[in-house]
Amino acid sequence: MAKTKPTFSFFDLGRAFIRFVPRLPRFFVTLLQIARAKKHQRGSTGYFLQRAAARHPERVFLKVADPASEIAIKTYTYFEFNRWVNQLAHALHAYGIERGDCVGLLFRNSPEQLAWAFALNKLGAVAGMLNHKQRGEQLLHSINVIQPRLVIAAAEFAPQLGEIEVELPTSCQLSLTPDADLTATTARYIAINSLIDPRRDGNPEQTASLTLGDNCFYVLTSGTTGLPKAAAMTHLRWYKAGIGFGSMAMGLKTDDTLYNSLPLYHNTALSIALSSVILNGSSLALSDRFSASQFWGEIKRFNATCFVYVGELCRYLLQQPAHAEDASNPVRGVIGNGLRAELWDEFQERFAIPRICELYGASEGNVAFVNAFNLKRTVGFSPMTYAVVQFDFENETPLRDANGRLGRVAKGEVGLLLTEVSDRAPFDGYTHNEAANRAKLCNDVFAAGDCWFNTGDLVRHQGYRHIAFVDRVGDTFRWKSENVATTEVEAQVTTFADVIEAVVYGVKVPHTEGRAGMVSVILQQGREFNPSAFYQHLKSKLPDYALPRFVRLRDSHDVTTTFKVKKSQLKKESFSLSDISDRLYVLVDPNQGYQPLDEQIYGLIHSGKLRL
Repeated sequence: MAKTKPTFSFFDLGRAFIRFVPRLPRFFVTLLQIARAKKHQRGSTGYFLQRAAARHPERVFLKVADPASEIAIKTYTYFEFNRWVNQLAHALHAYGIERGDCVGLLFRNSPEQLAWAFALNKLGAVAGMLNHKQRGEQLLHSINVIQPRLVIAAAEFAPQLGEIEVELPTSCQLSLTPDADLTATTARYIAINSLIDPRRDGNPEQTASLTLGDNCFYVLTSGTTGLPKAAAMTHLRWYKAGIGFGSMAMGLKTDDTLYNSLPLYHNTALSIALSSVILNGSSLALSDRFSASQFWGEIKRFNATCFVYVGELCRYLLQQPAHAEDASNPVRGVIGNGLRAELWDEFQERFAIPRICELYGASEGNVAFVNAFNLKRTVGFSPMTYAVVQFDFENETPLRDANGRLGRVAKGEVGLLLTEVSDRAPFDGYTHNEAANRAKLCNDVFAAGDCWFNTGDLVRHQGYRHIAFVDRVGDTFRWKSENVATTEVEAQVTTFADVIEAVVYGVKVPHTEGRAGMVSVILQQGREFNPSAFYQHLKSKLPDYALPRFVRLRDSHDVTTTFKVKKSQLKKESFSLSDISDRLYVLVDPNQGYQPLDEQIYGLIHSGKLRL
């Protein structure tokens, strides 16, 4: 299978290190800060906000678009924002919110959403970051998972709450902000804004007693393979993210503005962008949504020097028509995850981005990697204890030896990423879901009694404590006794000129071992699918075992709010003619290439008379 250079040499790291020398003092300081941070120490998101407000009160913390103008922006200084947060915190305390309580927040990206979240954290309460695009069963499930005493929502989401109000626990009250006309609502609603006293704007005394090990946020997983789970985020992890990503990797300075268009209920925005800005005294430019066509205009409008991304965001930007001014922007660095290897150079060169801080982390995980040395096609290194272990791809489980222990892979090989669970790197787990927590832990990995977190991710050991993400367990599949990484096949499919999006997955074929590759493809508007040209293109790029046996043509894919395709339904529908109305093609004869999947061929496959 076609690959870029899979590993790093001593000379690769040496050249990167020479470029990195001016940043070494800050690098070692941040490593020391991360190593010294312990969960029993005093500290919280709210404490770090009020510390920043005390140190540089007039510095701009937040920039948002002024709704009354197409070019003007509205700003909040650290002092102004902290005072607002304090007013909300005192109102919440007057209502009865205490340390350990959870309050759900249902907002679009907005200053209000941030202010309520920090206000809760200042009291030691947990902000449950709800997805405003959810409705019905999904929203009800998310609220039930975090078990809030109260849900505060922007008034525009009253209809969504109204749909599920009668099914919510009686202990959960609701509040709309700004206060809506409550006369027509049930007794479940309270007017939280009526408790705000502008004169009560001092830092709450509760903040001083909070520790880094306390929970600050519940972040709902994207639910690509089922209903969402709530991952607990502690003040400690939020603090380490700001130091590690913002200071060590990005080198954020006080005159930097970091632009965020990702939803604040996602950790890339909440626990990378936000923490990086506050802990480095920078400014956050906040957009309520991502728009590929308006993205670079927003960057210039806010004079943003950095931005956060997820991989699909980068792909959407590359799909926009090229402009002579693409490289004319103030951005000096970006940070995020999921930038595909095949897009890396094009993205960096077209938009003239000097520094790409690709990272790896998970909402429920206890470790993070970041490309601090500005290498290419890597999620970087981690100072934490981790292992890339041998994996049984057929049975989708770590491979144990005769003594029941796991073995590490060699440099250049792919294996399962495990991270050690310890006081230094605790596993915070999922909220109110002990079964899921137990399933994520591996015991007796290298020695009796040890405990490691199973990330569920397959990575390549690149050498010198660097890794590259390869695939999710369950996405990589075996066919013809070979392991097929869906991400690597997708990379080659999208090099076909007519394709703008491809999703690869394995499907069961009757009377056949393993799973056959299937690709769901979206073509550029107005293009007709040429099965012969498509086959010849893939044949030149991929080994036989990695060639998709089925092709499905679609107009669009269902995605999460961070643009991850929901594969579960695609896998479930497989290549069933009764469940799919899209055009389907199958690879039966290598000499002929892809041909339409009709009832006759479908029947022969299911009877076992035709082997793929």
